[in-house]
Amino acid sequence: MISAIIVAGGKGIRMNDAARKQYMMLAGRPILGHTLAAFDSCRLIDEILIVVPNDDMDFCRTEILASLNLQKKIQLVSGGKKRQDSVYNGLLAIHNKADYTDKNDIVVIHDGVRPFVRSDRIEACINAAKETDGAILGISAFDTLKNVNNEDVIEETLDRKTVWLAQTPQAFKYALIRKAHEDAKSNGFTGTDDASLVERIGGNVKIINGSRHNIKITTRDDLLLAEAILMVS
Repeated sequence: MISAIIVAGGKGIRMNDAARKQYMMLAGRPILGHTLAAFDSCRLIDEILIVVPNDDMDFCRTEILASLNLQKKIQLVSGGKKRQDSVYNGLLAIHNKADYTDKNDIVVIHDGVRPFVRSDRIEACINAAKETDGAILGISAFDTLKNVNNEDVIEETLDRKTVWLAQTPQAFKYALIRKAHEDAKSNGFTGTDDASLVERIGGNVKIINGSRHNIKITTRDDLLLAEAILMVS
């Protein structure tokens, strides 16, 4: 079984808008709708779990899903206080057995506000995760990188050849990513992404070339960039 968890529990504070960012319109369709369509078209995905704020469950069912005509099995899951909590809720919605150990199941975790992910990149992450502990999309750093101190003084210039910018989707063997989340939860650790939780318990995560178009829409400027990407796609 290959499951996709689409995390769409954000409040959209940086958008400075009454509407949550995942529901804002992009070319006549909610941003989340574009993301779901990409995963629905991926032949390797068996089911899609959409994690949204608890208060938005009915809205998503009637205003988002009803208009998309998705073909995959869809499940709505109530989100948590933080992104990491929301992902964990999605993991429990796939399998709630405490002793789950099947190593064949794969879970793909993706930000609901990254609407430009391509099916072939989703498949690349899934196939790589079957061979190792996990795989994520990313792009190599293209600007000069500086390490600075607390007073904003440059301490060193980093070698950008070894630095990548992480994206989603991120794919893992289900039993491993669940173990990573539960270990982080029991120790009060919050990671910057799901891969960091797997790295923390000694897992090996491969990075795969993504795309500079695979942006995460969090600000008004990002939305303008998204509209420009659609115009040239």
